[in-house]
Amino acid sequence: MKITGIDTIPFAIPYRKPLRFASGEVHTAEHVLVRVHTDEGLTGTAEAPPRPYTYGETQESIVAVIDKIFAPQLLGRSALEREAVHGLLDRTVGNPTAKAALDMALWDILGQAAGLPVSGLLGGYTDRMRVCHMVGFAPAARMVAEAERVRDTHGITTFKVKVGRRPYTDDVAACRALREALGPEAELYIDGNRGWSATESARALREMEDLGLTFAEELCPADDVLGRRWLVSRSTIPFIADESATRAAEVTRELLGGSATAISVKTARTGFTASQRVLHLCEGLGVEVVMGNQIDGQIGTLCSVAFGAAHRSAARRAGELSNFLDMADDLLTEPLIIEDGALRVREGAGLGIAVDPEKLARYRQDG
Repeated sequence: MKITGIDTIPFAIPYRKPLRFASGEVHTAEHVLVRVHTDEGLTGTAEAPPRPYTYGETQESIVAVIDKIFAPQLLGRSALEREAVHGLLDRTVGNPTAKAALDMALWDILGQAAGLPVSGLLGGYTDRMRVCHMVGFAPAARMVAEAERVRDTHGITTFKVKVGRRPYTDDVAACRALREALGPEAELYIDGNRGWSATESARALREMEDLGLTFAEELCPADDVLGRRWLVSRSTIPFIADESATRAAEVTRELLGGSATAISVKTARTGFTASQRVLHLCEGLGVEVVMGNQIDGQIGTLCSVAFGAAHRSAARRAGELSNFLDMADDLLTEPLIIEDGALRVREGAGLGIAVDPEKLARYRQDG
């Protein structure tokens, strides 16, 4: 089964409200739809979400690197030879979400060819995941109102709270307000997106010791090597590496160097193939993982839940699978639905991605 064509379609869908966090903010989902075509009529689909403030990619760079570098290397190759494909992609440094989208599209083809769901091919542990909702920067009362709305509407009881503002006491107050409003049964963890120093992070954690936080994520920069190790060594809760550990080698470095004690796995940046390597490495080292979110649309969320539900260690914790709720629209013919705090894997062969052609025509940015 040969690869005969690769489409890169930039599209833009606005958010009903922007998501704000320490390293940036997102008002519009300016993503790239990636389609890989084969000579047997099968087409694999995925989504690449550029995050220039994290990985340096833009919508334009993703289209360019796939069209000008990756596609010429892959055309004519078997769609089933994923290792050979990665050998070619890895000749080019960086560009994680472009590579990940190609990888997931190839897995989609594999599932369709086998007549099986990709989640089953990856491991098939369960058919759903509990959902964690991300609460961005806002006044504390608005953060509480959002969390209560999401809980009451979708049954979600796990929340990832964005922190990293200055003064740090603003975020401490917001987390305290969320705990008081949501009660002890809600699960809360915090993500600083590298916004604080190590000392600010330590003060914030100390002042939130009574809130029962589950995790702390990327509170200070990994480049602050000694400060980060000092902070993690004093933390009483697991410290998640996210954007500082985007590849298996970086995961090894952060864990063995004492700069993290848990890892966020994001299919948007490591696809399925490299995400499995990260996941299995973490299992071997005995550290927890969470399924993270790259502020994905519904296509990216489908990929995340397919991977997370496939693996026992990934499905243990609630996955960050609800950011699409803040988008004004999406591309799927059948929108995702979160019920009773959980999101199900799509049934059928492949990833189950069906793009609405009218919506794609409305939101595409390439004329």
